Amino acid sequence: MASVSYALRFISGKYQGGEFPLHKGRDVVIGRSSELEMVLVEDMVSRRHAAITVNGEELTIADVGSTNGTFVNGEKVKRARLKEGDRILIGTSIMKVVSVDSSNAMSTEEAKSQLEKRGQQQMQKTTTSTRAMTGNIEEIPLPDLLQLFSTSKRTGVLTVSGPSRVTGQIYLRKGQIYYATIDDSYELKPDKAAYRILTWEKGMFELDSSEEKTFLDEIKDSTEGLLMEAMRIVDEMQRLDPEMPARNAQLSIPKPLVPPLSDLTKDQLEVFQVVFNGATTQGVLDKSKQADCEAAQALVDLIKKEYVSTKGS
Repeated sequence: MASVSYALRFISGKYQGGEFPLHKGRDVVIGRSSELEMVLVEDMVSRRHAAITVNGEELTIADVGSTNGTFVNGEKVKRARLKEGDRILIGTSIMKVVSVDSSNAMSTEEAKSQLEKRGQQQMQKTTTSTRAMTGNIEEIPLPDLLQLFSTSKRTGVLTVSGPSRVTGQIYLRKGQIYYATIDDSYELKPDKAAYRILTWEKGMFELDSSEEKTFLDEIKDSTEGLLMEAMRIVDEMQRLDPEMPARNAQLSIPKPLVPPLSDLTKDQLEVFQVVFNGATTQGVLDKSKQADCEAAQALVDLIKKEYVSTKGS
């Protein structure tokens, strides 16, 4: 039976797709200096940045006095134990601890050479700054990614390709989300756009460390608060989805309208007015000032109480 060892797989950044073995009994020092085992050539990496120790089955990472810090699963660390699946952020590179067949693992020298070639190829492909970060949100979900950015206080624009070729942009200022938009539309409030983007599970992301922008309607909540609220909305929408009409279903008000409008709550009345002005299910979610799950709950209630009907999908 083949023995198992560990490796660092680059899932974002300049060296994305590369892999570096962690051999038992051999420390790996990470930094910008060409004399080290793992060389990451970028501005945000110190000459000697971090070191990983492999002692039997135990993996440990230690920051060795870097300027910009070492992060494990979104937390800035001085020293931490590592396990399979952990994500490490150094500079603009995100690495994932993975298990590998030790009989097929490449040598440290081979891995160092391959990373150097991958970095050179990436530089040839793009004229943008090496501070740009790209990756796949199936490898690193957006909530985890934004937690990393929050802790490491990144500034820039995170562009995400979502479902059906939709593009979302999340604006970060020192790690905090301050604006978001989907397909450059200003109809959605920025916090609602952020919540929607955070639910996407497939697609690519790219962080462009560009200059800050200013918007009239900036998000005030903390990134941590946005992430928690987004997860709540996801849970509620999953609960409500079986009762919701199709997103493209045309909604209408029955004529004559039998139940009295005086029985409606404020939230239900707001959704009723959106339907009255002509809307699909998706239109209700987009135009309502409420969070998607509150608007969806109000719509479900209105349909059950026969204030709203559907005209097919």
